[in-house]
Amino acid sequence: MRVLIIEDDVKTASFIAKGFKEAGMVVDTAHDGIDGLDLLMTRKYDAAVLDLMLPELDGLSLLGRARAARVKTPVIILSAKRSVNERIEGLKRGGDDYLVKPFAFSELLARVQAITRRSGDTQTDHAEKLRVADLELDPWKREASRAGETIPLHAREFVLLEHLMRNQGRVVSKTSILENVYEYHFDPQTNVVDVLMCRLRAKIDKDYSPKLIHTVRGMGYVLRPES
Repeated sequence: MRVLIIEDDVKTASFIAKGFKEAGMVVDTAHDGIDGLDLLMTRKYDAAVLDLMLPELDGLSLLGRARAARVKTPVIILSAKRSVNERIEGLKRGGDDYLVKPFAFSELLARVQAITRRSGDTQTDHAEKLRVADLELDPWKREASRAGETIPLHAREFVLLEHLMRNQGRVVSKTSILENVYEYHFDPQTNVVDVLMCRLRAKIDKDYSPKLIHTVRGMGYVLRPES
């Protein structure tokens, strides 16, 4: 799941982003309304978290422009404004939910998951279970299993497996993994991908047949039953 956070307070944005990443989500962050609108209109997200008091362009104006451009991404409004009228105005402008600051992160996470389910996942179709051979992954329950046995995965292992399964049969490069699993847009000059892949293989393939994760020398990795 990919989520956009538009929040000018760096500490608050970092706190939310950290929680989402721990829940296995991919997160983009913008700290002003102009950058936030640009991301919302040019990339696909499963949900967005939007503060109202933003520099450059306020949250309600941003939301109005996005909806006028037919951006359908579900949006949760975050605001210190508590009055009923202010909440109604936010929903009228195109917000899908409204959460008053200060808030509990667990509630925000639950609301993001709820509005994405209600939207039918029209942006990226993440609700369905993924299957390759006897390997199954449930994105919503954050569960993976093989041959009916539950496989415990750490958050980043889960994101990597989901990325491979959504690209089953296609070679996934290390650059793609760095961008989609680690959110690196540069080469960190380390073997983090190899280490993570080794850990995932030990859980997914070591005690099972057929083997599913294969190295394509000089290109990357592919998830498919071995022929």
